[in-house]
Amino acid sequence: MSPEPSPGLTLAVQYAVKAEMLPRWRLRRWVAQAVRMVAQTRPMTGVMLTLRLVDSDEGRELNNTYRGKDYATNVLTFEYGIDQQGVASGDIVLCVPVLYREAEKQGKPLLDHAAHLVVHGVLHALGYDHIKRDEAQRMEALEAAILARMGLPDPYQA
Repeated sequence: MSPEPSPGLTLAVQYAVKAEMLPRWRLRRWVAQAVRMVAQTRPMTGVMLTLRLVDSDEGRELNNTYRGKDYATNVLTFEYGIDQQGVASGDIVLCVPVLYREAEKQGKPLLDHAAHLVVHGVLHALGYDHIKRDEAQRMEALEAAILARMGLPDPYQA
């Protein structure tokens, strides 16, 4: 069995809010797993991402400014595409209070939900979307496969 392709990953993690359960090493592991899986079907020489953990105020401000929605959302992604050297780049904003609230409301372990949102954000940063039904099915299936590889349950199963 040949090794999985693995483009170079540059990941900057910014903490605008305290998030002790989400150390850099854990976030990097989740991001790297998603990048490895995507690289199997999308050629990239590298990936440059910034992952910023924010509070509800910053999450709301960003969501309002860039999406016209006046509330803090769980994850917000800015995809910048793939440059001429084959490097994909993007910014991912994870709103920690929304993450905690959703995990509790949905009865999911916090780290399972956090991993799902990080993977979801990475997929958006690497060009995936879920606007159309077929896109959503493809993206959800890939998210579930990535999480399964990490030993986590499918977030879309009841």
